[in-house]
Amino acid sequence: MSATFNPQFQRIGEILIHMGKLSDSQLQEALVEQKNTKEKLGLVLINSGVISEDDLVTVYSMQLGYKKVDEEMLLNVNQEAASLVPEEFARQNAVLALSKSNSSIVVAMEDPEDITCIDSLKRLTGLNPEVVVAGPSLLEKALDEVYGEIKKTGEVQEVIEGIKVISGDVDHQEEVDLSPDSVGAEDAPIVKLVNMILQESIKERATDIHVEPMEDKVIIRIRIDGVLQVIMTPPIASLSGLVTRIKILSKLNIAEKRLSQDGRFTIKTTEKEIDVRVSILPTVYGEKIVMRLLDKTGFDFNLKSLGFDADMYKIFKKVISQPYGMVIVSGPTGSGKSTSLYASLKEIKSEEINITTVEDPVEYQLEGISQVQVFEDIGLTFASSLRSILRQDPDILLIGEIRDGETADIAVKFSLTGHLVFSTVHANDASSTITRLLDIGIPPFLVGSCVNLVMAQRLVRRLCKECCEEYEPSDQELYVVGLDKKRIKDSKLNKPKGCRECRNTGYKGRTAIFEIIPMSKEIRKLIFDNANEDEIRAKALEEGMVSLRESGLRKVLDGTTSTDEILRSTVEDF
Repeated sequence: MSATFNPQFQRIGEILIHMGKLSDSQLQEALVEQKNTKEKLGLVLINSGVISEDDLVTVYSMQLGYKKVDEEMLLNVNQEAASLVPEEFARQNAVLALSKSNSSIVVAMEDPEDITCIDSLKRLTGLNPEVVVAGPSLLEKALDEVYGEIKKTGEVQEVIEGIKVISGDVDHQEEVDLSPDSVGAEDAPIVKLVNMILQESIKERATDIHVEPMEDKVIIRIRIDGVLQVIMTPPIASLSGLVTRIKILSKLNIAEKRLSQDGRFTIKTTEKEIDVRVSILPTVYGEKIVMRLLDKTGFDFNLKSLGFDADMYKIFKKVISQPYGMVIVSGPTGSGKSTSLYASLKEIKSEEINITTVEDPVEYQLEGISQVQVFEDIGLTFASSLRSILRQDPDILLIGEIRDGETADIAVKFSLTGHLVFSTVHANDASSTITRLLDIGIPPFLVGSCVNLVMAQRLVRRLCKECCEEYEPSDQELYVVGLDKKRIKDSKLNKPKGCRECRNTGYKGRTAIFEIIPMSKEIRKLIFDNANEDEIRAKALEEGMVSLRESGLRKVLDGTTSTDEILRSTVEDF
């Protein structure tokens, strides 16, 4: 920019021309349009696509000497400051209060020369406005976020303050409707509070809700991407009402407070249907509630979207396409075992084969597949269901979990008679999955004969794409996780930062890491010879098995997750 050109003494159009963002002819066309629309010149230019919103903000800051605000500042607003300005006024004048001190308040404005608005802000807040410039669409987005959060916080407080007595709720419906139209002002506070908890959990993609009584408060946490986060802490006086409401929804005994109880209900929103499994456990401070949320609207995963590396995908796809044998998936609760098996069935299903599943619970409903729900209270166990299913002429069978010798025996016999069986067990890794099958009671010669593949898996959180940032790892960090500098030479490691999109966690969504052992002749022989877990693992590694830790490190190197996540989810290879 030349020394003679001072933007503070120029019009917006002239500054844009000087910056090379606008031509003379474009300016004249915009001025004609401005006369017709009566809009500000900057908005005319943005709407016509001649300049960007950021260009206009830059010009304002140059012309008027105001600081240019970025998106991060707008989305990390001090709510106390924002609440000083009524939402209606903020939207009408395109202004947002960002922060405040004892004497001043920082406000983002679309038009920093709107003297009337600035004077009104001074009267409303009693503070001196310090103006920064923001673009119209960015400002609108920030207004939606900030005032939506303020409204939600206020509603929660209002509901909590309104909890005086236990609601005399007599709703005995199995389904609860959480659509906005169904929650009226006349509803009891406790009903509104429960609905609010459920709505927030569904919005944040939570898998579990924990209602935990303490001495003087109730801690309500939701599990997002495998990690619990606190969403509110109502007073202990609200516990009785919360428990009663959830018991009524779940058809449980509201008078029984000494024994654990299990129940279920269904949530219907305008967009989806959620099956809620309820577990109530008596503790020293009152009854603790854990609710598992299962989305029943549909299964949108496929085998490729699970997170397999190319070589693992090839192996797994080949094995599940075989006509008979067993495929066993292991991992702790919540590690994505069922999702992997559902994706496998989705991959191989066709009109020519009969697929039947036995599950507890049926987590997703799959079209074209017969799914059986276990009900142990009435004697419909895994074992009894399987005996009936054998007479249903199935080609492929999915058993939700092999829990005992009877279930294992039926599964093995089924696989040996020319059928393909999928199932899960609880084990730490792929090699211990084999020894777990032996512990259940399957003879070594049968394990070696019928099992085609064992796979262990874990879920790790994905780094938030909006805020993750590159960094240079220390030598200590590389040593702890098992990486060397040669390996990361051509890779970019990312670390979490935190933003509004990811609830300031730095992570959003999850992906799976895997450890696969296909049954080779050598490994089958080791099983026949009663080899221990370490010997099987050593042979599998020798044959090229990728361990859970190594599978995770591959995700670190491609920028999907962080080293902290891998250390949290896996153990060191020995």
